[in-house]
Amino acid sequence: MEINEQLIQAITKAVVEQLKAGETQSAPVETAPAAAKLAGKTRMRPKRSYVGAVKAAQGTNPKEIVIGVGAAFQTEITKTIGGIPLDEVLRNVKAGIEEEGMVSRVVKVMDTSDVGFMALQSAKLSGSGIGIGIQSKGTTVIHQKDLYPLSNLELFPQAPLMNLDTYRKIGRNAAKYVKGEKVTPIECTNDPMVRAKFQVKAALMHIVETEQLEPELGMIEWEGGR
Repeated sequence: MEINEQLIQAITKAVVEQLKAGETQSAPVETAPAAAKLAGKTRMRPKRSYVGAVKAAQGTNPKEIVIGVGAAFQTEITKTIGGIPLDEVLRNVKAGIEEEGMVSRVVKVMDTSDVGFMALQSAKLSGSGIGIGIQSKGTTVIHQKDLYPLSNLELFPQAPLMNLDTYRKIGRNAAKYVKGEKVTPIECTNDPMVRAKFQVKAALMHIVETEQLEPELGMIEWEGGR
C-alpha cells in the first residue's frame, strides 16, 4: 500500500471519529483508539494536580545525571509509542548510568513538551552538566548544559524502533560524556516508513503530554513521585 498525504489525512480523520465515539475516558494512553471520548470535551485527559510537589533543586554532585521526563510520563501515559512500559524504560536508563559509576536523578518537566528543551533543562539542573530528556512516547535526547537546544549530544527520534537495550546504552553513553571518555554512537534501527505509520498516534500522545503542562512548576522531583 502506498503511504501518501491523502492516506495519512484519511487515517487521521478515522481516528478522530473513533475518539469522538470512544468510551474510555480515564485509561492511560497506550494506543490511539484508547484515548478519551472527545465529544463535548476540550481535553484528552483530566488535568492532574501536583499540589505538594517538590520543585527540583540544582544539583551539585559532579557524578549526577538528571533524567527529565515528560509531563504525562507514568501517569496519563504508561507505555512508549512502541508499547514499552515507561517503568522499564526508566529502570534501564538508570541502570546504564549506574553501570558506568554515575548516579541519576529523575525530574518531571512541567514547562515544555519539546524533548530538546527537556534534555537541555535537565542538563542545566544536573550536577555534571549532562542530562537526558525522555518524552512519554519514548523519544530521547542526551544534552549538555552549555550547548544550544538543537545542538544536542545524541538524538534518538524513532521511538517505535527503540528497545530496552537501546535505553540502557543511552544511560551508559550519558555517563561516558560525564567521565570525558570516548563515546561510540548508539546504533539504531532506521525505518523511513515509521513516521507515516505512527504519525497519528504520536500526535495524540503529544497532545496528551502538552495538556498536562504547568509552566509555573518548572521541574519537579519525580523519584518515587508516582
